[in-house]
Amino acid sequence: MLCQECRKRAATVHVTQVVNQTKTEKHLCSECARQMGEFEFALSPSFNINSLLASMFNLEPQLAAGSRLRCENCGLTFPEFGKAGRLGCSQCYAEFRPRLEPLLRRVHGASVHTGKVPSRTGGAVRAKKEIEDLRRQLAQAVQAEEFERAARLRDEIRSKETQLT
Repeated sequence: MLCQECRKRAATVHVTQVVNQTKTEKHLCSECARQMGEFEFALSPSFNINSLLASMFNLEPQLAAGSRLRCENCGLTFPEFGKAGRLGCSQCYAEFRPRLEPLLRRVHGASVHTGKVPSRTGGAVRAKKEIEDLRRQLAQAVQAEEFERAARLRDEIRSKETQLT
């Protein structure tokens, strides 16, 4: 397919825009797309998904605030983590915990795993999730002044907690 602008080079940039339920497609060569200037981020060899996500979630202030944090084990700094998008070692989780928890809550909605757990290996994790769910139900029952239900939930929580230990 040839570029729709110059009609000389092969189209390597394909852009689909939907405005007011009207779909328009442009097929451009990288040179014409660069001249248009709107698609520079996609053409840049230094395009970094981590920097895109950091800008989307406004993470720069958090990364700058943790600029003095450094992992004792591998030497990674918190701003370096922001650029690389991954931690250097297992100790980084403990070192950066105060900064990672709000970051994870903001990006993922939680700072603990909330997804599925394998049925063969996830017994303790599943039990902890059940206890958390029961505690939420207990709080709701107390708030609604359903004390008999709350007592049953309390007993069930205690029973599950003794099974964990």
